[in-house]
Amino acid sequence: MMIILNILKDHVPEPALKQNCHLSNNSCVDTSRHMDTNNAIAALGALAQEHRLSAFRLLAQMGEPGMAAGELARKVGIPHNTMSSHLATLSNAGLISATRDGRSMIYRIVPEVMRGLLGFLTDDCCHGRPELCGLTAPSKDCC
Repeated sequence: MMIILNILKDHVPEPALKQNCHLSNNSCVDTSRHMDTNNAIAALGALAQEHRLSAFRLLAQMGEPGMAAGELARKVGIPHNTMSSHLATLSNAGLISATRDGRSMIYRIVPEVMRGLLGFLTDDCCHGRPELCGLTAPSKDCC
């Protein structure tokens, strides 16, 4: 399955995109949709905190409609100013985006970045055959 690099062009900086991954058994895995190590570390670091992970998971559940920052803060059970700090960390890692709706900021996951992170974590599984480990590539419709 060939992935077009333009899908991530607006969401992941060009150096973050892998071009090829040649394995020792001379097979090749298309990893053009995946992140580089530094971006994966930034994304994983952003998710490595209880409230940020909870907020990200809530946003993933919401999908395209997203959720206002205040509602996220209420659902996670933390003050609004603390949630703002957590949302900034997730946004800086490229995992979420925000749009203004009146006085509210509506946050959404960036599906392409989430798929890139999942791909980064699984692309070397079982010598480039993640299906052998019971892993499947996330569908473009999934998130």
